[in-house]
Order: sequence, then C-alpha cells, then structure tokens
Amino acid sequence: MTDVKTEDKIAIDGFTEEGENLSSINEGSEQLGMKKHSHGDAPVVPEASRGERRTSFKLEDFAPLTGREEDWRFTPLKRLRGLHTDELTGSGPSINVTAGSSVTVETVGADDSRRGRAFVPDDRVAAAAWEAVREVTVITIPDETSLDAEVTVAITGTDRAASAQHIIIDSGKFSRAVVVLDHQGTTTLAQNVEVIVGESSHLTVVSIQEWDDDAVHASAQQARVGRDAHYKHVAVNLGGDLVRLTPSSRFDAPGGNVEMYGLYFADAGQHFEQRLLVDHAVPKCKSRVTYKGALQGRGAHTVWVGDVLIRKEAEGTDSYETNRNLVLTDGARADSVPNLEIETGLIEGAGHASATGRFDDEQLFYFMARGIPEDVARRLVVRGFLNEIIQQIGVPAIEERLSEAVERELSAGNL
Repeated sequence: MTDVKTEDKIAIDGFTEEGENLSSINEGSEQLGMKKHSHGDAPVVPEASRGERRTSFKLEDFAPLTGREEDWRFTPLKRLRGLHTDELTGSGPSINVTAGSSVTVETVGADDSRRGRAFVPDDRVAAAAWEAVREVTVITIPDETSLDAEVTVAITGTDRAASAQHIIIDSGKFSRAVVVLDHQGTTTLAQNVEVIVGESSHLTVVSIQEWDDDAVHASAQQARVGRDAHYKHVAVNLGGDLVRLTPSSRFDAPGGNVEMYGLYFADAGQHFEQRLLVDHAVPKCKSRVTYKGALQGRGAHTVWVGDVLIRKEAEGTDSYETNRNLVLTDGARADSVPNLEIETGLIEGAGHASATGRFDDEQLFYFMARGIPEDVARRLVVRGFLNEIIQQIGVPAIEERLSEAVERELSAGNL
C-alpha cells in the first residue's frame, strides 16, 4: 500500500510545525481559536485546543447541529434518523450479560451515583442520550479478580425508534478482565459507555458493531485510566448503515498505559466514522493507537479522526498513533485526520502517521509470480492487512468469528 495523503497539524509551545508563531497567524480581529474553518463558511469555534471542547450534562448547552461543526463535518446528519433532533423515547436494544459469578451485573436508575464518574457528554447526541436514559446497566469487576473467560454483553436491537442507552464498566484494583460489547440486529441508538479502569488493573473492552444494514448507531465510549493501569480498547465496525464511534481515554494518575485499536470494513453506501481522543493530563503515561480499514463499493465512506492531547502537566509522555486505509474499488472514500497537540517539550516521544492507498502492485506480483491467482492474492493481502487488529482481541472464539466476517465481506465484493 502506498502513501497517498496525510493531513495533520502540530502545535508545540505556540508554534506550528513550519515554525510559524500562532499568535502572529491570528493577528487582528481573529484571535487564536476564533478563526473560521478553511473547509467552509462555518461559524467560528471558541476552543483553541482539543482540551477546551465543550462538555456538559445538559443538552441545552449544545447548539443544534448544522453539519458545519468541526466534529460533525464528515457526518451525514440526515442519516442519523433524528438522534440529534428528536426525543429518544424508543425502547432500545436489549442487554444480556454473560459473566462469571464474581462479576456483579445491575440495572439501576439514571440517578445512580455511579453514573458520571468517568463520563461527561462532549457532543449533542451524547448529551441527548444522557438526558433520555431511564435505566443504566452497571458491570462491576471486583478488586483482584482475574477472569478466565470474557464478559459478554449481547446488545440486540429489534426496533428502529430513536433510543438511548447507558452502560458502565467498572474494573476494580489489580483486576484482569475482557469485556465484549456485541452489537447486532437493527436500531437507531445513541449510546454512552463509561469505563473505570482501576489502579493497576488490566482491562480490555472490545466493541463489535455487526449490525444489520439499516442500523444507525452513535456511541460515545469514555474511559478513565487509573494509576499503573493498562487499558486496551478494540473497536470493530462491520455492519450498519451509519456507525459513529467516539472512544476516548483519559489518564487520571501516572503510570497508565493505553492501547486503542480499530478495524472497519465498509461496503457500498455504508458510513463508518471513528473519532477518538487520548488525553494525557498527567506525567509518565504511554499510549499507542492503531486503526486499519478497508473499503469497497460505490459510496462506501470511512472517517478516522485521531486526537492526541499532551497537556502541560504530562511530562514524560510516550505516544504514537497511526491509521491505514485500503481502498479496494472505485467509488469509495476514506478520510483520515491525525491530530497531535503538545503543550510541553518534556516528553519521551510523540508522533502520528496516516496512509490511504490501493493494493500494492509489488505484493500482488510477489504472490502471482509464485503461482497464486490474482483474486486469491488480493484476499491474502486484505486478510494480512486486517489480521494485525483481530489478533489484539485475545479471545480465540471472537477472533475466529471476525476472521470469518472479513472473509464474507471479501466474498460479497467479489475480490
């Protein structure tokens, strides 16, 4: 795969990567953070950095969406089926949790004190879901628990009425667990997932979106990572009409380690959008982000926006993010925007990379020169490209299922 386009901008101590002083760029009537976007006649944006984006539990604090907002400029609002405009009164998908006896599963009211410990809405849809939810599913993994099998959360939709959902995953100190959020069926869902990663715990959360072709799903998945904790988040998008995930990881104490992986395979007409944030707000934490996607068919559209914020207090940070997209047919579009914002120079390292391209002719030639037909060679390239992400899940049954799903996608595209 060859590098076609990289879109990035780095601001370090008030200077751009070209050495321009940001204050001089915005002299006159346009103050820093108040400049109009270059991609359209959008209203001014008051936030100077990703860390200053609005957050609120109140829907009224978020203006109605126009599609010109930076966070929504790639999203086809008409296809949200009212998640950003209507009351979310639908019954929503059912939740069925399978877990060991040591795990506590509760259904509590929206006024439960545990809601909001690790979550604050940062867009209009998340705020609408926050206000609309009446019941919350709480999954608690006690201190020092080590689970031999994963916790499976089967989320099954049968109704297209606009609905809201809230799930809390709380891993105790020194615990180890894998939690799989398995989304299937049809829905129009605004979902909030909050994750508490306890001190010195190891938690993996796998979010699989294998919806029916008519499903619409917007999910904000926020995690707070404790001292010396290890958090792995794996997002898999394979089904649905429009799926928009906004996973974020925020460090609460030093020593934390975050890995965020993503796999998406979009067919004709599907819109899969991933907007993630890693917020380094404390010293001596490490993060790695790797997302890979494949697209085939006219109108297939994927969006990846990766924000890494290294605040002034986050000395000793080690961070890197990368996104790779493989375009398999004409008529597909992949947008990839890595953003790295650094407020201190006292870091171990930080970087990002993005590439979008078609099949590498040399790879195909290598296979075909050894007697492998072209169609088989293409499948092998795609499997190898995506398998790096599948292997990160660590649950053999889920890995096998996703490998089979990728094979079905390839078959459907006649590759």
